[in-house]
Order: sequence, then C-alpha cells, then structure tokens
Amino acid sequence: MAREFRYGGQAVMEGVMMLGKKTSATAVRRPNGEIVINSKPRSKIYTGRLRQIPFSRGIIVLIESLILGINSLFYSANIALEEEGEDVSGRSTWLILAFSFALAISLFFVAPLFLAKMLDPYIESSILFHLVEGAIRLFIFLIYLKLISLLPDIKRTFGYHGAEHKTVNAYEDGVELHARAIKDYSTAHTRCGTAFLLAVLIIAIVVFALVGRQAVWLMVLSRIFLIPVIAALGYEATQFGARHMDNILIRTLMTPGLWLQSLTTREPEEDQVEVAVVALKEVLAGDKQTSEQSTVEVSR
Repeated sequence: MAREFRYGGQAVMEGVMMLGKKTSATAVRRPNGEIVINSKPRSKIYTGRLRQIPFSRGIIVLIESLILGINSLFYSANIALEEEGEDVSGRSTWLILAFSFALAISLFFVAPLFLAKMLDPYIESSILFHLVEGAIRLFIFLIYLKLISLLPDIKRTFGYHGAEHKTVNAYEDGVELHARAIKDYSTAHTRCGTAFLLAVLIIAIVVFALVGRQAVWLMVLSRIFLIPVIAALGYEATQFGARHMDNILIRTLMTPGLWLQSLTTREPEEDQVEVAVVALKEVLAGDKQTSEQSTVEVSR
C-alpha cells in the first residue's frame, strides 16, 4: 500500500508556499489585501523513484526545498513590494543567496570547528572535542534564531510560518479548512524545518566524531562536503519521528524540536491563516485534478 502523502510547506514574504503530490502553490497577500496564487507542477525529478529511496530522498527533498523556496521567495517579495515599485530578481539576488549559503556554512559548520580548536590544548578526548564543537554550533544557532526573531519583517514571516503549521495540523486532523476552525491548532509541527535543522546539528556531532581529529584542512573539508550526508540522515530521523509520535520514547526525543519552533513561529493573525488555507486548497485541487486525469488515461 502506498504511504499517505504528507502535505507541508514554508513561509515566504507575506505568504505561504505549500507542496502537494504533483503541484506546488505559493499564495501571497498583495498590499491591497488581495490574495494571489502562483501554482506550478512539480518536476518528475522530485517525484520519481529516487524520491522513494531512503537517504537519497533526503538529498532530493533538500534540493527541491532550496529551489522551490528561493523561487517562492522571489515571487512573494515581488508581489509584496509591487506598490513600492521594487523588483527582487536578477544576477545580484543570486549572488546574495550564494553569499548567504557560504555565510551559513561558515557560521554553523566551520566557525564552531575553529572555536573548538582554540580549546584543543585542554581537550584530550576526541569525543569530548566533537561534543564541545557541537555545543558551540548549537549555541550559535540558537543565538542566530533569537536575533533574527527580533526583526519586524522576520516576525511577520514567522507568523505565516505558524499559519502554515496550523493549517497542516488541522488538515491532518480532518478539520474543515477555514481560518476560524483552524485558529486553536498548534503552531508547532513534527515535520517542521526547524526540527530538521536541530536533528542535523545533533547528527553532525556523531558524523564528525567518526571523522575524528584530523589535520585542520581535512576537518574543514569534512564540515563542507559531509553536509548532504548529514542532511539525508536528518531527514530520515525527522520523518521517522513524525510517523511514530505515539511512541513515548520517540515523542520525548522529538520534543526539543517542537520547543525550538517557539523561536521560528508566532501566533498568526486570521488573515495570515487565510493565505495558508488558500495555498493548501490550491495544491489539494491540483492533486485531485491530476489524479482524475490519470484515472481517465488508464481507463482508456
């Protein structure tokens, strides 16, 4: 039996992107209050056989999330800023994103290594060294989340993040997709990207410990080139946990990820929930239409 598809998405500027079986949809509220939708079919690269194979699917999901997330962010920013006559696009934007990725790798993977190396004379155990490095990485991550949560624009985006979670939680509970019916649901979700990032940070400790204390240049390379491996493991761990929340041990292990979402989500306003509902309804309609077309083709 095919596993039930699990819907999800991410917050963008003044909107929400939802991912369906065969389509993705980004709903954004214009400055004048109107909600506009950009719906696109998902590439077969992301829905084919590789998407079903353990560990490789984590890499596929990561790539798709980055590409869809960037495109949705560009779209939402252009819609949200259209009254100001601004346009977010072009080579300069991609350069900024490339710089952002390089900064993220440097901040969360390379910098903790060098900070831990400063304590090298006082740490004899290789395991303790990697635990210290992991603790530093987690501390930097928490400080980063706390600082960006203070920015007004990010606060509002975190509201849309909460709206996305509430909407998916309500859908999975079989509730009618209406803003007022959804308002009492939690802003936390077990499959959230924040929980995934926490899993990545913890798994990184184990993976880098296996590399051991090598020459600095080799450890730096490992912090860069092993990111896809760690991401694949993090994806599997997060998905496994989400499927087994009825197990008390699994639920306990997943709890820190749910707590951490208090830094990346906020209680949304009703109009933000409305945008998330529009996005989810769009992908549900797109998946239904695709399914009906497939049934007709088979019957012929």
